[in-house]
Amino acid sequence: MENITVIIMLLFGVAFLGLLSNRYKFPFPIVLVLCGIVISLTPGLPVIALDPDVVFVIFLPPLLYYSAWHTSWHDFKGALRPITLAAVGLVLFTTIGVAVVIHSLVDDMGWPLAFLLGAIVSPPDAVAATSVTKGKGLSPRVLTILEGESLVNDASGLIAYRYALIAVTAGNFVLWKAGLNFVMVSVFGVGVGLLIGYIMYIIHKKFVCDPIVEVTLSFLTPFASYLIAEHFHFSGVLAVVCTGLYLSYRAGEIYSHESRIMTNTVWQVVAYILNGLIFILIGLQLRQVTEGIGDYSVLSLALWGVTVSFVVIAIRFIWVVPAAMLPRVLSKRIKETEAFDVRNMVIFGWSGMRGVVSMAAALALPIAFDDGTPFPHRSLIIYLTFCVIFSTLVLLGFTLPWVIKKLKIEPYSIQAEEYIVRNEVVSETIEYIESNLALLQDDLLRNIKSKYEVKYNRLQKTDLPANFFGKGETLASEIFNEYTQLQIDLINIERKSLERKHRTGEANDQVLRKIERELDLEEARLMMDIYKG
Repeated sequence: MENITVIIMLLFGVAFLGLLSNRYKFPFPIVLVLCGIVISLTPGLPVIALDPDVVFVIFLPPLLYYSAWHTSWHDFKGALRPITLAAVGLVLFTTIGVAVVIHSLVDDMGWPLAFLLGAIVSPPDAVAATSVTKGKGLSPRVLTILEGESLVNDASGLIAYRYALIAVTAGNFVLWKAGLNFVMVSVFGVGVGLLIGYIMYIIHKKFVCDPIVEVTLSFLTPFASYLIAEHFHFSGVLAVVCTGLYLSYRAGEIYSHESRIMTNTVWQVVAYILNGLIFILIGLQLRQVTEGIGDYSVLSLALWGVTVSFVVIAIRFIWVVPAAMLPRVLSKRIKETEAFDVRNMVIFGWSGMRGVVSMAAALALPIAFDDGTPFPHRSLIIYLTFCVIFSTLVLLGFTLPWVIKKLKIEPYSIQAEEYIVRNEVVSETIEYIESNLALLQDDLLRNIKSKYEVKYNRLQKTDLPANFFGKGETLASEIFNEYTQLQIDLINIERKSLERKHRTGEANDQVLRKIERELDLEEARLMMDIYKG
């Protein structure tokens, strides 16, 4: 009962901190971690242990699925080369670099343990990267690379972690076997993810017609994909990502409008709660982290923590130079077709925040071997992992917006692209009406055509960024006009009238709620015209 009370209080805290984060423009994950640390240092409060199984089974699948669902497959495919280089190459490079450094720093830290620590701290966190970079006006390609890397690198990091742990516990490690198993685990993980995605696609399209059932299935899908893949010792992370990408690409075929509205709303709430809880729980681990490291001097602990954190950050900047430049040197097509800006390399290097997966992997280390021998350096590994998470979140996360501003990166505006798409959709619809509905009654034809002509005329009055035709500076203009504002004002008048009838009991509540929902959906549609990318 005590734990339930604490969790409820933490949820209230997450909501309150979310309000403060939005009001004062602080990166949400960083605020949560700092708050968790403060709480963990408060005397008399219960210790909340972060169970790795809870993270890997409860938190990780839905958060990865939500991120994959909101990742464009076309953009992901177009950036597959840099995503793969970062998610696989950079993870392995970081693992090796950290292993070499910590092996030389700590006298009795063997190579298997050193590689184990490297694997734990190698994958950046998906939620932290997207939370900190959201709304900063970065180009879609940079955001796609960061999001794609964060989706896939958990798999490569956890696979490397698994084999390093085997090397520590079993005492043997064969490189070529580990490499072959790495490929098999990844390929079959992708296969399981696509299979689950196809099965759920058929179920949604052929059998499900109730929005509540569709939302329920949507919520259960990532858990099914993850658990089935992990049951066969494949990559559950890659399975969830592939399932999310597969179903997101086909979402227009399988969901009704009501299901889409309900699903999006439910997932936004779930993702918000899980993101908030997971980062505040990371902060709460400080008390557990400090236990068991009393055998080391304070000076040594500080030196090791700073050094490993610096190495993790520096390796990312070192890696980005050949990863970005070599493909342009070796391929003329890449050089001619892909835009290049050295400032984007800096942004990528600065976006290497660590988070939940690293913390959970460290805490998942066994306390002792099967024969009862204590696991060597377990407390030290957990401490160093926390140092890396804290330093990358606070140092990189807090300074990233300042770096973007100092680099004077021109904010990317999607409004012009939205204008073109809207114009084409409305124009094609009007053309269809004129070509295929000419035999309708005159009044009906005139009314239906006027609706789309109004949309077309509104678009012609739309304010566009000043550089839409290649001139001037980008303006934060809105696709919005007086017609839209007038409709919203009138909806509010309707809503006030409805509320008066509700208070006086002049109409049945069921009727009032139905009309209220219609007004809410109409206002939501109109508010989509206000884009604040």
